[in-house]
Amino acid sequence: LSGRLPARWRQPGREVLLLLPLLLVVTLLCLWLPSLLGLGLGERLHHYEQRNLLVAGLAMGFALVPLIFTLAEDALFSVPAELGQGSLALGATPWQTLTRVVLPGASAGIFAALMIGFGRAVGETMIVLMATGNTPVSEGGLFAGLRALSANIAIEMPEAAAGSAHYRILFLSALLLLIFTFAINTLAELFRQRLRRRYSQNEAQG
Repeated sequence: LSGRLPARWRQPGREVLLLLPLLLVVTLLCLWLPSLLGLGLGERLHHYEQRNLLVAGLAMGFALVPLIFTLAEDALFSVPAELGQGSLALGATPWQTLTRVVLPGASAGIFAALMIGFGRAVGETMIVLMATGNTPVSEGGLFAGLRALSANIAIEMPEAAAGSAHYRILFLSALLLLIFTFAINTLAELFRQRLRRRYSQNEAQG
């Protein structure tokens, strides 16, 4: 539909003014439609925790989106322009060039960006601690509070007696977090290096 908009609305950045009201309407429909259909979701929303998993997810989204966007943008712009120009010269449409040439070429970098963002989310402490309500026993719902593993270490470590089983379990939890985050970051870096080597070889051959 963007092609049918007036010229002043097709300027870069103007699409946000159209997408935000649409996103708001869709969100309200998702919240109100089940209650109108008699599914009882409206009654459940009156008893939800103010600090819950949904709030933490939104907060982590604002924290991680800039990192993922920057790395994914670098991956997209690292695709040689000659590939896209050659695809267009052979008769492909811009959409076909994007989906069949640019995105496959940048897929490793985009995946690496997602993995790095995921590793960043696993080790996050303060955002999760403040936004989830610090609930040790969770009901497991989207509107229920919880306590992340990293937040649990930050809270209980000062209270644990040195040398006790509680103290050792907290250190074991920290070690598992370190290993998991290290593995994710290592895998993402391997994909980034593979992408960089691939395009450096293409440029050398060109």
